[in-house]
Amino acid sequence: MSLYERLRPALFRLPAETAHSLAQTALQAGQRAPIANRLEERYRVEDGRLSVDAFGQRFPNPTGVAAGFDKNGRFPLALASLGFGHVEIGGVTADPQPGNPRPRMFRLPEDEAIINRMGFNNDGADRVGARLETTDHPGVPMGVNIGKSKATPPERAPEDYRYTYRRLADHGDFFVVNVSSPNTPGLRDLQGESHLRGILTALQGAGADPLLVKLSPDLTEGATEDALEVVEDLELDGVIATNTSTERPDDLRGRHRDETGGLSGRPIEPRATDAIRFIAERTDVPIVGVGGVFTAEDAYRKIRAGAILVQLYTGLVYRGPSIAREINEGLLDLLDRDGFETVEDAVGADLD
Repeated sequence: MSLYERLRPALFRLPAETAHSLAQTALQAGQRAPIANRLEERYRVEDGRLSVDAFGQRFPNPTGVAAGFDKNGRFPLALASLGFGHVEIGGVTADPQPGNPRPRMFRLPEDEAIINRMGFNNDGADRVGARLETTDHPGVPMGVNIGKSKATPPERAPEDYRYTYRRLADHGDFFVVNVSSPNTPGLRDLQGESHLRGILTALQGAGADPLLVKLSPDLTEGATEDALEVVEDLELDGVIATNTSTERPDDLRGRHRDETGGLSGRPIEPRATDAIRFIAERTDVPIVGVGGVFTAEDAYRKIRAGAILVQLYTGLVYRGPSIAREINEGLLDLLDRDGFETVEDAVGADLD
């Protein structure tokens, strides 16, 4: 039994956000070079078969940390030291904001899931930008997730996103437009064709590159196709599929299943993978697959459905710091089993 498996029962007796804060404190300690070096020796899997080229970057492996885990760019180096092939910080907004009232994060252990309604709590673009100016680059590609400030009306959203991008432009290797979080009122409406085109055009005009958009799993097929038309028209660099879901499967068992907010983890895995497949069948842009990634098999399903990279958050909460190593080692076994030389060879293998 790993150390994390021994500690997890005690951590899970704490409120979810309290436990998350403790994990953040530990990871900030891990930013120091001697600790980071020891972590990297333990958790990183070095194998060229795992390497992926995407968004003008070389990713040492396809397994990354999704936005939301390190909202304020406090410990990207520590996350990279756990063996992840990329890290996405944020969502960052132009304005600093406290987010929604607590409690706002809930575990569903029976379902290996989390419901959160954090509400883009973050230090704001100015403070995060200043912090990144004095923080070493993690050594793997780092994405920056950009959200809309709660107080900004929809008609001013392009300006709001553009301000955040400009404060963080020098620090990200790719940039992600978040219009799909369910926890900021009206944000998901920005996935509509007109609003989305305006935001993305403003960011491209400011020089945002590579630029990706993160979509909701709750979009209808028609709305997804409309969003993809914008992606194609504007020649965006990629799509992240998907964010958390406001819908609740009938078989959820956790006592917090009726809390409002975005559901993540095991229950949304099939839906997120289906969304990846749907998108991959309609566009050639690279896809980052998110939603219910706990094991190598979970990651591999998304890769075979069309994702060139995968990300996780909830899996890290439930499986602990060894999850990237376990997934990457497992992916090598799966590639050998199916006769693929590299991860890139397996991308989209299940598409018709």
